[in-house]
Amino acid sequence: MSAFPFSIAATDGAARTGVLTTSRGPIRTPAFMPVGTAGGVKGLSVEQVKSTGADIMLSNTYHLMLRPGAERVARLGGLHAFTGWAGPIITDSGGYQVMSLAKLRTLSETGVVFRSHIDGSAHELTPERATQIQADLLGVDIIMQLDECPALPAPHAEVETAMERSLRWAERCKRAFGSRDAQNLFAIVQGGVDDGLRGRSAEALTREGFDGYAIGGLAVGEPQAEMLRTLDGVAPLLPQDRPRYLMGVGKPIDLVEAVARGIDMFDCVIPTRSGRHGQAWSDDGPLNLKNARFAEDGLPLDATLHCPASRDYSKAFLHHLVRSDELFAQVALSWHNLAYYQRLMQRMRDAIAAGRFGDFAVAFRERWTRAAG
Repeated sequence: MSAFPFSIAATDGAARTGVLTTSRGPIRTPAFMPVGTAGGVKGLSVEQVKSTGADIMLSNTYHLMLRPGAERVARLGGLHAFTGWAGPIITDSGGYQVMSLAKLRTLSETGVVFRSHIDGSAHELTPERATQIQADLLGVDIIMQLDECPALPAPHAEVETAMERSLRWAERCKRAFGSRDAQNLFAIVQGGVDDGLRGRSAEALTREGFDGYAIGGLAVGEPQAEMLRTLDGVAPLLPQDRPRYLMGVGKPIDLVEAVARGIDMFDCVIPTRSGRHGQAWSDDGPLNLKNARFAEDGLPLDATLHCPASRDYSKAFLHHLVRSDELFAQVALSWHNLAYYQRLMQRMRDAIAAGRFGDFAVAFRERWTRAAG
């Protein structure tokens, strides 16, 4: 029995909407989780992030382990007290850094030894240590298993080796996690874009039994069509009564396509990273506020969004701030982007509940394609 009940309120095709009820509040699904890698979402206050409609935030075990240190966070009351975020928190285990920091790590069956990108010091992360940091020191609500995520494209043998090691690490994480009343442990399905490897991973993890199931190792270099084909194959293999989390994805169109395939949870740095680089997201894709065409555009980014950054400033003013390298431009666009993403999730939840998600997805896809063309 999972510590957090997951109830599905409605379905429309493969799309589903529901609630994951945690001890720190409900997570409405489909859910987009803002990324606060080091504990805070870049450029935004906790109040601003909460105001966008976010139910849950994601932080990163590797980065917090290095700075300020997991033991220090524990001494200061855990990650919720340290950051001021009272809602649920999920942490990436550090598995992504196994791929992204390949030049700074040594990988073995035991775990990973990283050379800190900050000062070069050595830090070992094993499945047991990753679980301890997340569950006991940071005290987060959803703990992710440590996994190995190869960049794509990669040789079949390399992807298979990483998938099998991730399965063994999942078992070790589960033993270290034990039985807990107020935390969940999610496993991660690996296997690249190979249906056979994905099937083996999903079957083994389902048999082992976890509170939720993430699909990792996508949006790491493969075309969107390959990602969606992989989701078509793997999502139906995962338990219906557990949350499904697509890690590190993505653009608004990716979210809509993944929800159509039965995915419940997402995280990605795109909204805030784009905001820091002068982009505002919309149903028509990203608007580049650096462009001269916005210099005399007196309209707001989106007057229908309940977000001051979206509603109260003209695109002309934001264009001026971006071109002037003013810090508030980064704050405003990041704030708008998260608000837009959260409203997109709400629109999808509403469409599923009303039995019209199929029409919503078709219309969104067509509009996105027209804008891209």
